[in-house]
Amino acid sequence: MRIERRTVILLFAVVIIFWGLNWPVVKLLVRHMPPLWSASLRCLIAAFAVLAVQCATHNFVIPRKQDVSIILVIGILNMAVGPALMAVGLQYIPAGRSAVLGYTSPLWVAPGAWFFLHETLSARKIAGIVIGLCGVIVLCNPLAVDFANNELLLGHALLLLNAFSWAAAILCIRAHVWYSTPFQLIFWQTLLAAILLAVTAFILEGPPFFTVTTSLVLLLAYCGIPATALAFWAMTVINASLPAVTTSLGVLLAPVVGIMGSSVFLGEGIDLPLAVSACLIIGGIALGAIEPARHQRARTTSGPG
Repeated sequence: MRIERRTVILLFAVVIIFWGLNWPVVKLLVRHMPPLWSASLRCLIAAFAVLAVQCATHNFVIPRKQDVSIILVIGILNMAVGPALMAVGLQYIPAGRSAVLGYTSPLWVAPGAWFFLHETLSARKIAGIVIGLCGVIVLCNPLAVDFANNELLLGHALLLLNAFSWAAAILCIRAHVWYSTPFQLIFWQTLLAAILLAVTAFILEGPPFFTVTTSLVLLLAYCGIPATALAFWAMTVINASLPAVTTSLGVLLAPVVGIMGSSVFLGEGIDLPLAVSACLIIGGIALGAIEPARHQRARTTSGPG
């Protein structure tokens, strides 16, 4: 069934809001329960929410042997390591700042694709990387970050590692030959992540101990269902309906939503280094994502796909 373009754009806007607000929501969540257990429960809720959507849309599959490698890579790097680093890092630094650091992944994908996948690194992409790195420097400079505060430094390091893990997963996704569709494998990836996170949480944080409240249930439900399960389903529709450049640039609005949401719901201030760094990082990624028209025509006419 074909979805109207207006509906797809509206769906995309909803996804951006879900992903942007996920940062302040997770910040609130780790105030109620240990971070690794929160990440595990979020993945478990997401897994069964995705399963329900897959069954309703006839997309549930038993993985083939060829799917196992990508399930392991995404399940570990994207679904387990990333959320764990995000949850722990958010204990130490504001959610708005975390959202900006978390969305630096495309800055690390470009040089990684050049080194590992032998993709062309154009002057435009190099300029975008340099501009984006300037934004990271502005965000993490000694005037904006107290280098004597070890917890603050740890939080920044964990959020950057989160971005690196996403970048590594993206490189593996680019190199993978798909047999099942990405959406068909999400259940298995999130289920694997939930199990790995639960084992790690039990070892590092001990048995789960937290008070079940209405706030906690709502926060977990938000992270697991709209921000993960529905968002991933929606992105499969969006990616099939909109140009890649449109989706690449549109997702950059998520950290902006994250900053604004953190300001409104958590009372976090938007200082000058945060505003400048967000503009530089988002601008640098946008510059690298946009290709000249002649390059787009060449890619269209040079072969299938």
